[in-house]
Amino acid sequence: MADLSRVIHCHVGPEEINSTKLLSRVGSDEDGAAILFIGVVRNHADGRSVSGMRYDSYIDMAQRELTSIAAEAAERLGTDRLAVEHRIGELHVGEISVAIAVSSPHRAESFDATRYIIEEIKKRLPVWKKEYYEDGTDSWVEGTPPPGTGAPTGAGS
Repeated sequence: MADLSRVIHCHVGPEEINSTKLLSRVGSDEDGAAILFIGVVRNHADGRSVSGMRYDSYIDMAQRELTSIAAEAAERLGTDRLAVEHRIGELHVGEISVAIAVSSPHRAESFDATRYIIEEIKKRLPVWKKEYYEDGTDSWVEGTPPPGTGAPTGAGS
């Protein structure tokens, strides 16, 4: 099991994500690399114009899973300077939905940790996404069910 104490910061909630503040949570004099990944709401999906979206979650479960994902990345890639946030609620095109900051002595570890975290978020985080389309319709986006639930739809961001 990954050491959860190695992760600097993980948060799931409705607050706007401040990417500058998130990046300031990582880094050390021994680090030569710092990566900031930002996922934003785009204006299209599957050939349809999108006006915004909604992310819903059981926050306590999502918080635990996000922390676990980040701890796994820290353990696998040898950096404990990780900060991750995922927003829930109503978001407009251009708003940040997820942000990941990682620093490490070399760029490879930072890139690898960032990629691992976002890919695991997509697979495992119990956050559900509803897209709102320009034509006035909306749709829940099919995702991957949270592990062990047997649910027919689920996580995705």
